[in-house]
Formats: sequence, C-alpha cells, structure tokens
Amino acid sequence: MRLDRFASLEAFLRAAGPYLRAREASHCLILGISANLRARTPDPADEPPYLATVRDGRRVVLVAFQTAPWQMILSEVDDPAALALIVDDRRATALPAVVGPAEHVGQFARLWSDAAGVPHRLSIHERIWRVTTVVPPRPTGGSMRAAGPADRDLLTSWLVAFGREALREEFPDVDAIVDRWLSAGEHRTMWLWADGEPTSMCGVSGPTPTGIRIGPVYTPPALRGRGYASNLVAAASQGELDRGRRACFLLTDLANSTSNHVYQTIGYTPVRDIDRYAFG
Repeated sequence: MRLDRFASLEAFLRAAGPYLRAREASHCLILGISANLRARTPDPADEPPYLATVRDGRRVVLVAFQTAPWQMILSEVDDPAALALIVDDRRATALPAVVGPAEHVGQFARLWSDAAGVPHRLSIHERIWRVTTVVPPRPTGGSMRAAGPADRDLLTSWLVAFGREALREEFPDVDAIVDRWLSAGEHRTMWLWADGEPTSMCGVSGPTPTGIRIGPVYTPPALRGRGYASNLVAAASQGELDRGRRACFLLTDLANSTSNHVYQTIGYTPVRDIDRYAFG
C-alpha cells in the first residue's frame, strides 16, 4: 500500500474524485467541503487542508480529509489495513476528532490513541440520510426566507446553541462561521422559517456532483413541536431539487429520535451510519 498526500485541492480531487463520487451520499461531507473550499478565496493565514489517499496498487482504498481546526473525515474503507498509514502520516499533528464509517472508525481511534498517547471516546453516533422526493409535511404558520445581515446576532446565538446541543462542543470562531453563511452566495445559504419572528434555521451548503447537504438545523426548545423545522427542511430540500439537484443529504444524531423521525416523514431515507470519536 502507498499513501499519497496532496498539496492542492485540484490534484486531490483528480486522484480521489472517482472513488468519492462512486458513493456520493456516503462521501457528501468530503465532497461538499471540497466544493466550499473551491468556491472561496483562500486566507493566507489558514492552515492548508490535509488531503490524502491510500492506494493498494492503482486502486484507492481510503481517503482522509481535514481542514483545521475541525475533525478528520474518513471515506469508506475498502481495506482496514490502510488506516495505519493515515495514523503514521498524521501522528505529528494534533487531531481533535475523527468521523467515519461506523464499522471502521473505531479502529482508527484506537490506533491514533496508541500512537499519539491520548485517550479517545465515542462522542456521537450519526446517520447520513438522502431525499430524492420530498413528502410535504403538515402545514404550519409562517414561511421560509433567506437570512441576511440583520439576522447576524440571531444566527450567532443559534449556532452556539446548536454546537452545544447537537455536537456537544463549542464552535471555534463562530463569528467567522456566521460571516461565511452571510456572504457565500449560491454555495451556502442559511434559511429561516419566520412566523412573525424567526422560529427555525436550516443551512444549505456543500454541493456534491449531483446533490447538496442540508444543515445545520436548529429550533429553540420553546418553539419545538409546532412543525417549523419539518416545514423548513422540506421547503429548503424541495427548492434544491427544483433547481436540478438529484438529491439532498443530511446528518443526524441517532440519539435524537425526534429529528430522525421528522426527517423520515418528509421523505429522507438512511444511507449509512457514521461515528465520531473525540481525542484528548
């Protein structure tokens, strides 16, 4: 086996693209974040992303992707022996977390803990979902609109709350994240459901070759159970399908039975389970 690391996103996508596109839904995170990186002007202060493939002969068997300070993302794993090559190649750097296929990412976490001398813990069981035909939910009051500069404080507070509740962590530099949502144009849109006042938010970003990812989705606790999130996600998803996308993807925490049920009722079907391990 051979590990190849890439200095440019374009070179990485030439090498890894066919492997990733063959299982587009499973790889919606890597493909979508790559598209977002291509769409924005690089900041010279940013640390270059980690872009690597492992090949067995000419055949790609694993892809690893990380943009600091975020987690590493592992592709589908066609040969678990490839995990050790990523660990050996990346071990000199700090790694906050890793997310990948549920049946393989735990092995990576154990290898990393042994190599780096840090503990690991399973932080989230997640599931990737896909919709190709939206089932309209029961209507509720209000309508969807795009978030704008006047919503900056609202988006900031809701993203902080989303990070704490859904991801069990604080977003690093949330102000910069909000700036991206408000300035990214067609590649990234934050939608709000407004019933008098904003009641729910839903992001759309990370286009893949034939689809796009939905999320984050957040409704304040006091406004839940009224159908705001289901109507917002359904409207945002249908809007993307109407623009020619073949599918929309989203990720859920499997511990949140309510959100998993809501997405199923509007037509989302499961693709695969992924786990997230945190280090340190």
